[in-house]
Amino acid sequence: MKAKEFDSDFDKGEDVTRTLELSKAKRLLQKQRRVNVDLPDWIIESLDREASRLGVTRQSIIKEWLAERLEQIESRQ
Repeated sequence: MKAKEFDSDFDKGEDVTRTLELSKAKRLLQKQRRVNVDLPDWIIESLDREASRLGVTRQSIIKEWLAERLEQIESRQ
């Protein structure tokens, strides 16, 4: 598929994902590294309650909250 055809289909709101090799897709600046953090039980229990309420995993809520906080800090600088 040529770029013009791809752009045209996208602009029309058509599904262009069928033309992409998603198995090779990478997110820029999204390289992941593992970290271990020791937290008190009450924090883990609170995280689990909130994650359950939102229907997400504990890891997802931690990553989202950390990202939000870092964005706030960076926007002030």
